[in-house]
Amino acid sequence: MQIEIPAFPNNGRIPGEYAFCVPAEVGHVTLGENKNPLIRWWDVPEGTKSFALIVHDPDVPSKADDVNQEGRTVPASLPRVDFYHCVLVDIPADLREIPEGADSSGVTAKGKPLGKTAYGVRGKNDYTAWFAGDPDMAGDYGGYDGPCPPWNDEIIHHYHFTIYALDVETLGLSGAFGGAEALEAMQGHILDKASWVGTYTLNPALL
Repeated sequence: MQIEIPAFPNNGRIPGEYAFCVPAEVGHVTLGENKNPLIRWWDVPEGTKSFALIVHDPDVPSKADDVNQEGRTVPASLPRVDFYHCVLVDIPADLREIPEGADSSGVTAKGKPLGKTAYGVRGKNDYTAWFAGDPDMAGDYGGYDGPCPPWNDEIIHHYHFTIYALDVETLGLSGAFGGAEALEAMQGHILDKASWVGTYTLNPALL
């Protein structure tokens, strides 16, 4: 199976229009257009009954002590953890693309609905937990929300867009399931998978 995101080369920089945050002219960052990019896939294995799309960043700081703090940096040596930016399962077997902006267009305060869409069933992404303590932003963030790495991080972040071909029509997931739950439910059902990686940073020293 193969995957392509025409908006940026594999292992290339993600354009700002697909990011949650972009560099600001005054201050450090401002909100971006937050559109999901066009994602297409082909060479699907025989017996595929559905797809799942997982977008994750494995470069997120494991401790938030230094994140976005003036006069400090997030050291490259800090252990990193996964942050899920999109969890979409039960994508119909006859689909071969998700159009640009179909799952996200703009930052939606308090999130986007979970559950069934024309392109599959949305789980929650990890902005749900990130904004949990913010009364202006707290809510369930379903579908795609793009990059917003710390503006003082010493490393460039990598965003893995992975499409999975599955041998079941549904994973039976509903409600506020996340990336880890989706990946666990896929075990034993993956016929093939393909990934496309984009990079992103808000650190002026790395631009």
